[in-house]
Amino acid sequence: MTSIPRWRIVALFFVHALAVGALHTRIPDIQLMIGLSEAQLGLVLMGQPLGALMMFIFASRIIERFGPRAVILVLLPLVTVAAAMATLLLSPVALFILLAINGVGFSLTNIAINVEADRVEAATGARIMNTCHGVWSLGFLLTSLIGAALRGFDIAPATHLWLLTPLVIALVMAIVVPMPVVPARPHAGDANRRKLAWPTLATLGLVAFGLGAALSEGASRAWSIIYLRDNFDVAAWVESMALPALLATMTIGRLMADRWIDRFGPVPVARVLASIAIAGMLLLVLSPSAWTALAGFGLVGLGICVLYPLTLSAAARLGDRPASQNVAATTLVFQLVNLGAPALIGAVAQGMGIRFAFALLLPMLVLTWLMAGKLAPKPSA
Repeated sequence: MTSIPRWRIVALFFVHALAVGALHTRIPDIQLMIGLSEAQLGLVLMGQPLGALMMFIFASRIIERFGPRAVILVLLPLVTVAAAMATLLLSPVALFILLAINGVGFSLTNIAINVEADRVEAATGARIMNTCHGVWSLGFLLTSLIGAALRGFDIAPATHLWLLTPLVIALVMAIVVPMPVVPARPHAGDANRRKLAWPTLATLGLVAFGLGAALSEGASRAWSIIYLRDNFDVAAWVESMALPALLATMTIGRLMADRWIDRFGPVPVARVLASIAIAGMLLLVLSPSAWTALAGFGLVGLGICVLYPLTLSAAARLGDRPASQNVAATTLVFQLVNLGAPALIGAVAQGMGIRFAFALLLPMLVLTWLMAGKLAPKPSA
């Protein structure tokens, strides 16, 4: 029982990344196809976090009612189809709506796979959360490299995303349908008392730690290719390497992180990595060339590699209520902030340049360094 759930949940993280990652590599192309400015694109990109936000406070109830597997089976294919539809319905309103639908599916499946990973950790006694996120980053890296190659060969976004859809659906069915049921992690709270996943002081403290990493990763997914496109005169394939540069180092870091954390503890590891992320962001915003910017994205990726997984893992382990509620409450606050982040970055990028927009992330990474102590496990009573 212990080995089968572990490899299946790890594989599911990989497929989840394939499903949600491809659209990010084609956003610059869809932007040009519709004719959107940076500020307009920033407003349209709010659709994804808005859709996610509508579901987060109910996510725990849905997952506890139907189970993580059922949620994944239904909604992960929906995420893929919504992304592909964005290449056909070429208008700002349609893209906003499709991104909102994508956000609904992403929010629920994201919580579901993290809750399932936490259940497997609890059942097997082995730490796998960072490995799962490392494999997720590997999947996102792969889909980003594929997107870069297809952009280099001038393959249309519609061809790319519609060919990916049946592949993702087949993989989801093959991995999820045979998965055995893993029991939920025990908790001290009353499961019937609070069905909505409202944040608590404990989850807000964890959000303060993880927010810089989440915003840096989100900004890089949506804007990294545009950053190189707007600042440097380089080929399309070089522009497309911005996101893989971040994801490659993030993947390596996540796959190695469980050993680091077991040896040194979460707080020292988090502070070292936050320092690397700050240095990388400084290099990025001051970069004189595309290659220096790529190095900056690489350092940022290494620096933020496990900060978000550490946040979710710590939330799941709080023990004051079901893990699904704490994970959902934590991600709810992330999405509240992410709701306005695309529009803010787009407006700043259009008015003051995209370099300055990325510089706004530096104070959040400093806050991450300062709040790392929230990851320290509480002493047993």
